[in-house]
Amino acid sequence: MRFVPAATAAATAALGWAAARRLRTTGAGRALERTNHRGEAVTLLEGPVLALAQLAGTAVAPLPGRARAGAALATGVAAVLGAVDDVHGSADARGLKGHLGSLLRGRPTTGGLKVVGIGLGGLLGAALVDGPSRPGREVGVADRLVAGALVAGSANLVNLLDLRPGRALKAVLVLGHLVGGTGVPGARPGGPLAATGAGAAAVLLLPDLREEAMLGDSGANAAGALLGAALLTRTQDRRARAAVLAVLLGLTAASEVVSFSRVVEATPGLRALDRLGRRAPAPAGPAAG
Repeated sequence: MRFVPAATAAATAALGWAAARRLRTTGAGRALERTNHRGEAVTLLEGPVLALAQLAGTAVAPLPGRARAGAALATGVAAVLGAVDDVHGSADARGLKGHLGSLLRGRPTTGGLKVVGIGLGGLLGAALVDGPSRPGREVGVADRLVAGALVAGSANLVNLLDLRPGRALKAVLVLGHLVGGTGVPGARPGGPLAATGAGAAAVLLLPDLREEAMLGDSGANAAGALLGAALLTRTQDRRARAAVLAVLLGLTAASEVVSFSRVVEATPGLRALDRLGRRAPAPAGPAAG
């Protein structure tokens, strides 16, 4: 059940990355280049490639049509709004608190637009994934809000992790295995959406680790949104969903005051996983940034 969407996503990611490497030499490609901490040019094209690969895998996932549509909607909205923030965003406001605060002061940012838009996309996508109420399974307003917040919160979490080469994609692979694995309380067989995300992530991990490309908000938000949708297809247990949402909200709140990178560096197991496959650290000095 998982092989077809995973293989479709992986094949699309491979073809998309091959095309992206050629596109880098064009004017549009150069506009999507950024300078990393080494002073080297990296492309943001990895993000759109990942999103397209995930959409391709979702299209062939062995799930009801409404569930595929909901996952595609949430993923697509996250990718598009993330791309807008990648291209037009500024550093004037940072973090969820900064963007929402700026929005409340009447100075909307692309980051604030992304927060609101991904939230709405998560709600609509989750409603499609869960489907309508029926006898024996009533879906209330609170259930809809929790489901939508799970999708949006997952999108935000992966984006928060996208601060070092390979970190976000490694998280997608690990979390995808947990979400798509067996033994989830109240879970149903399968996990094709989780496999879709993992298939795309596995192909793009190498160029990310080599620092040839980065996910940007487009890819990170899309990857997280699909993980959230995958969780919804795995379990309808209210307590399980509420527990996951509490963890997501806790991590989001913590990110406002604690550096995830410092936590990773201070934790031996996480540090080893984070550095696995990465290039050697840039030498100290002006060139290192």
